Amino acid sequence: MRWVTREKVRVDRVACPWLIRRFIDPEAEFVFLPHDTDWSNVEGMVFDTPGAELGHHGESVSFDAILDKYELNDPALRLLADIVRAADSRPSNPHPAGEGLRWIAHGFSALGLSDHEILDREFIVYDALLAECRKR
Repeated sequence: MRWVTREKVRVDRVACPWLIRRFIDPEAEFVFLPHDTDWSNVEGMVFDTPGAELGHHGESVSFDAILDKYELNDPALRLLADIVRAADSRPSNPHPAGEGLRWIAHGFSALGLSDHEILDREFIVYDALLAECRKR
């Protein structure tokens, strides 16, 4: 399936592709378009864009929306969602690990890599976070 979002990925737009590849669609293709794209005319599963079903709603981020849509209720994934939300949207009660994840995401962004290169390198961070979430 073709999944489409905004370019210049950071927290949620890395966490979502990781979640999609690991738990929903292992063969997913990700397309990153400019922020000023007319999202109403884009073909594919659009996420983390203005007005998207799989986007931000209140304090919830796109990662939350995907968990809910695909009924992924593993407690470790839900804990990871708390961390992603804290790193991406500054909720009223942030998970303390969120700030570290925000730093990591912004650090990868500063390396000058393409969006696909960031996904390739950063997925291991989410694998490690999930492993820790499972322990807790």
